[in-house]
Amino acid sequence: MRLWSLHPKYLDPRGLVALWREALLAKAVLRGETRGYARHPQLERFTQHSSPRAGINAYLSSVHAEGLRRGYAFDRSKVGPVRKVQFIPVSTGQLACEWQHLQAKLKTRNPTVLAQWSNVATPACHPLFRRQPGPVASWERAKRGGKPSLHATCYSGNRPLRKAGELQRLADRGPHQPPKEGTPCRSNTSRS
Repeated sequence: MRLWSLHPKYLDPRGLVALWREALLAKAVLRGETRGYARHPQLERFTQHSSPRAGINAYLSSVHAEGLRRGYAFDRSKVGPVRKVQFIPVSTGQLACEWQHLQAKLKTRNPTVLAQWSNVATPACHPLFRRQPGPVASWERAKRGGKPSLHATCYSGNRPLRKAGELQRLADRGPHQPPKEGTPCRSNTSRS
């Protein structure tokens, strides 16, 4: 399960459909409709939210909106009631790590979509989240099943970034100033 902190606009068609399905699964878990995935680390930020069900509905609403924008037939009735909810903080380190992870996926799965976003230096986050300084989230899990952890798949050039502090330094440096804590996540498309 991957509930992206990144804005859904960056996902290729396969990724957006997968996100829709995984967010619906997360909603079922939060409603107690399934026992599977109940302790999945990706759900921590929703279970810790002041209103977990309203939070996942808000998350799904933005995924649904992106699907509609692309002409997909996602069923709106599956989203549930949407109301204004408290934002969920996401760290700059987590966003940098997810951005690198998504770029690696797109490189092999959909180079056209990867090229479309090649000028984005600081990606926007999902509308439910607010960017703030910090390292990769604690819920990102280490090596499982012989596959490298997400930490090891985040790259700077061709070299793997293996330390959370290194990811944080990458996230906080560059031509732009990191946004102030609690500001909405917006894309920075310049690399100059």
